[in-house]
Amino acid sequence: MSMFDTTALSVAGVAADSPVAAAALTRSGIFDMSQAAETAVLAPREAGAWSHELRAALAARIAWLNGDSALSDHYRARAGDMVALADPEAGTFPPDLAPVIAFMDKVAQQTGRVVAGDIAALQAANVSDADIVRLAELNAFISYQVRVMAGLRLLNRSDR
Repeated sequence: MSMFDTTALSVAGVAADSPVAAAALTRSGIFDMSQAAETAVLAPREAGAWSHELRAALAARIAWLNGDSALSDHYRARAGDMVALADPEAGTFPPDLAPVIAFMDKVAQQTGRVVAGDIAALQAANVSDADIVRLAELNAFISYQVRVMAGLRLLNRSDR
């Protein structure tokens, strides 16, 4: 995989012959590690309770809630049968996922307002501690990715 095939650079629209690409090449390790982190949180060998398709739908949802429609579309394409969960406005999801969706939305939109009670609600819904950590990792990574890509897009615009 070329560095320019990574999600961050490809979805942000960084062309391999651009000045932004030249700058990115000096930090290629960051993009390689970010892509490895993406694989780890979206398609891990041990997925726990969260299938790869559910993770992709949640990633699309988080990206959308953070204002990145291109990244949302990227993950939506990987969501398979779970794609309906990617749309925060649809409000249709299996009732057993309601506490998960509520937690993910709150973490994505109001991180500073997350409290111990939010974790307790997941535990009360029989979500294991390991699966709660997996949810937090997914949300943290997508938030990071949205911000990196926003910076790349800004650099791209300033090059024109």
